[in-house]
Amino acid sequence: MSRLVLSSRSGTSAAPWRPLLLLSATMLAAHLLLLSGMHFDGLPAEQPLSRPLITRTVAAPPVPAVPQPQAATPRPKPVAAPTRPRAAVPPAAPDQASNPASDAVESAPTAINSIAKELPASAAEKPTPPPTAPVAEAPSPSTIIPGSLRIKYNLFGEVRQLPYTANAELLWAHDGESYDAQLEISALFLGSRRQTSRGQLTPQGLKPKRFGDKVRSEVAAHFEYDKGKVIFSANTPEAALQPGAQDQLSIFVQIASLIGAEPQRYPRGTTIEMQAVGPRESDNWRFVVDGPEHLNLPGGEQDTLKITRPRRQPSDLMVELWLAPTLGYLPVRIKLTQDNGDFIDQQWRSSGPP
Repeated sequence: MSRLVLSSRSGTSAAPWRPLLLLSATMLAAHLLLLSGMHFDGLPAEQPLSRPLITRTVAAPPVPAVPQPQAATPRPKPVAAPTRPRAAVPPAAPDQASNPASDAVESAPTAINSIAKELPASAAEKPTPPPTAPVAEAPSPSTIIPGSLRIKYNLFGEVRQLPYTANAELLWAHDGESYDAQLEISALFLGSRRQTSRGQLTPQGLKPKRFGDKVRSEVAAHFEYDKGKVIFSANTPEAALQPGAQDQLSIFVQIASLIGAEPQRYPRGTTIEMQAVGPRESDNWRFVVDGPEHLNLPGGEQDTLKITRPRRQPSDLMVELWLAPTLGYLPVRIKLTQDNGDFIDQQWRSSGPP
């Protein structure tokens, strides 16, 4: 070695070793560099590949949603009301797995709140029930107006336990639109009493306008339908006008019209009630169907249907009517009894055109 060094320094005999030393050093450096880049599995770390190698973390697969039973009705999709535009949601990163069930749960509150803002408060709190079908009203009773007729009666009465006889006549006339009714009682030495009723005919029957009662002077009741009341000429208090109201004369023909239209609707025990307006006051008369009754009257025999207005109070007037189907259910007998025992009893004698 000393000779090499000396030769180097002296510049003689050194040239042949320089290429060899340079080659040896280069090969040694290449081997060291190659050994430092090797893995334990023998693959080079910097080996060139045809595509880049991307390291990623694989997420666990999402838990599947519990399937709904097949028999259940599918839940309708909420219709989102117009809302303010929202910023676009950026797409999920490649390393994040999408979960449809989670997305639906997160978006549902937003849709519900949007719909609630567009609805009234009451509708948002409670769903509006479907409209209820209208309830059908009961049809009005049908009527058949009796034909115009004049009925004459023999009248038997008693006043303060003194019996008497008289004549009575019921005149019923109409032209299909308006009517006139009159009941007159006349007795020797006692004078006469006349009741009158005038009004219109409607599909529901009689619609009286004026009722008069005359003994020496006349007092009357006026039906003011536009005002809904009855006004009395005797300066007594006004009365409220009820639907289907009648006066104390027209009520006999109105009952005949109702029963004549549908007799089967009025079996024994049936009640008929309506407002009966007198010359000075108004009351409700309630009749009860007593049933068929055969009568032997001054004019002959008649099959009738008897109805009675019983007393509700001791002072009430008791009214008994016998209606004849052969005369359009107009009364062939009328009996009125007061609380003191006084009465009048009208019995059919004859009938004919007015």
